[in-house]
Amino acid sequence: MKIFIASDIHGSEHYCKIMAEKYREESADKLLLLGDLLYHGPRNDLPFGYNPKGVIAILNSLKNEIICVRGNCDTEVDQMVLDFPIMAEYAIIYDGNKTIYATHGHKFNPQNPPMLKSGDILLNGHTHIPANEAFGEFYYVNPGSISIPKNGSNHSYMIYENGKFTLKNLCD
Repeated sequence: MKIFIASDIHGSEHYCKIMAEKYREESADKLLLLGDLLYHGPRNDLPFGYNPKGVIAILNSLKNEIICVRGNCDTEVDQMVLDFPIMAEYAIIYDGNKTIYATHGHKFNPQNPPMLKSGDILLNGHTHIPANEAFGEFYYVNPGSISIPKNGSNHSYMIYENGKFTLKNLCD
């Protein structure tokens, strides 16, 4: 299975459109969204191309292909306009002997991990900073942000395929 992983769209129709194009180009089986879909949040400036209604239309067109977890900026009002579930705090993906715990990152993160076994993978967004590293007994993976990258990182996403995470630049 090939999974396209993205986080922190924050209402940017511009970057969401590019993400959807890359998703199609990658021929992934599923689009895993790690939260913060429509609202930019009080700590962020408006992202380029801010248009939540445009993001709604793009994401709803992919509704049968999306797995999504709730971000700290996602609300019940957002769920009312999206045609796929966004309110789950986490999703667990099993791939052979690997367990991937996917969450946004504002509750469970490397400093406050969920119950993980040795070798499990904690996958989250929230920080807008890509990561792929061993973190004690588990692995920590973060695709960065689609629309508001931080710490000098690129607008980015990840592909999970054949047991490996690959970070990719959205704008390449």
